[in-house]
Amino acid sequence: MRATRVDDTDARLLLALADEPRATVLSLADAVGLSRNTVQSRLSRFDERGVLASFERRIQPAALGYPLSAFIVATVTQQLLDEVAASLAGIPEILEVFGLSGTKDLLVRVAARDADDLYRIAGRVLATPGVERTETSLVMRQMVDYRVRPLLRREIRLA
Repeated sequence: MRATRVDDTDARLLLALADEPRATVLSLADAVGLSRNTVQSRLSRFDERGVLASFERRIQPAALGYPLSAFIVATVTQQLLDEVAASLAGIPEILEVFGLSGTKDLLVRVAARDADDLYRIAGRVLATPGVERTETSLVMRQMVDYRVRPLLRREIRLA
């Protein structure tokens, strides 16, 4: 996504979309008090700028038989960072990989069927050429769900 700022109208539209992701352009226009064409134009701009994530992010791994979540932090050979990331992308149970600053290089979010499956996945990550060391932490409970509504509400108040 390219860095972009949203204005008050964008924030109101995104909030309406967050509240009702399947809303039609017309119902969004009604909700935020804009014309259908204005809403359609702004939604197109959101797509062009990568403001909206894919629908895939809404699918819960547990619904697919992967109820266990874990994070693996990895230290990698710096010269092989891109190759390591490409290899990790080939492991289906890896949901996301973040490059980090500090003493660890990567934060890897994984989904697993059970503890044995997590052990297998962690082993695959560690066996990836260029991965020097890993530490695995099991998610016991998600304390705060992914959210952007507070940021959007803040933008509206600042406008």
